[in-house]
Amino acid sequence: MSYVDGFVVPVPMARLDEYRKMARLGRKVWMEHGALAYHECIADDVPVGKLTSFPKSVKLKEDEVVVFSYIVYKSRAHRDKVNKLAMNDKRFAKMDFKSMPFDGKRMIYGGFKTLVST
Repeated sequence: MSYVDGFVVPVPMARLDEYRKMARLGRKVWMEHGALAYHECIADDVPVGKLTSFPKSVKLKEDEVVVFSYIVYKSRAHRDKVNKLAMNDKRFAKMDFKSMPFDGKRMIYGGFKTLVST
């Protein structure tokens, strides 16, 4: 069964172009290092819930949009190998992680074992 890293990120609408550029670089790097799939998805139908929701999970502000991202791997061991290669990729060395186009403190992320798949 595959393994998935998932992310939920609040992105300021004014910085979506910057985020898209960063995401395209991420896609290129992760895929070159062996990820099976890489997806960045922008919220389209994510209502604010009464108790919990995607917007509430990241304390979404009025000028932001939720981005849901996921990367697919063969296994957790494969994920660990690909992530190590990606994070050490020279193309990321020039990135200033303090000026990312989103608030990393409100990002939610984690690794998931596949439960059901087609």
